[in-house]
Amino acid sequence: MKQIIVINGSGGVGKDTFVEFCQKYCKIKNISSVDKVKEAARVLTGWNGSKDEKSRKLLVDLKQLGIQYNDAPFKYIVESAEEFQKTEDEIMFVHIREIEEIEKVKKATNAKTLLVTNKNVPIITSNESDKNVMNYQYDFYIKNDGTLEDLDMVAKKFISSFRGKEQDTER
Repeated sequence: MKQIIVINGSGGVGKDTFVEFCQKYCKIKNISSVDKVKEAARVLTGWNGSKDEKSRKLLVDLKQLGIQYNDAPFKYIVESAEEFQKTEDEIMFVHIREIEEIEKVKKATNAKTLLVTNKNVPIITSNESDKNVMNYQYDFYIKNDGTLEDLDMVAKKFISSFRGKEQDTER
């Protein structure tokens, strides 16, 4: 099983937690379209990794510059996908917010798409990247409205569905 999955959802809904639970059941590579943008933000602005609105805008703006200049975020994902194919990892999660970028990656890598939601977390609409998260037809939907144990079970079933059978595969 080798699958690339573009994962999306508003900030704070539990995407990273879902991926962490998936790692209990198979080998995962986890990247974000803003990994290199975050590195640039640290170097260029002294950004400290915070996730407040000002920081979100900084990362959105820097990413847009990278897209406009040479499509660097997309190139990073494609290169990572090529490396993923050479590893023992089974699933590569790629965090992307922007609908246009999701489509490019989906076409270039034959990725599936996944939206994680949480009814207890407000949807972020204060920047261009976050405000359209819900405006896409995803292949899979995960509701993270319950406990951590519930999300763990959802992750286990999600991984099992890629293997084509319901089985315990805990490492």
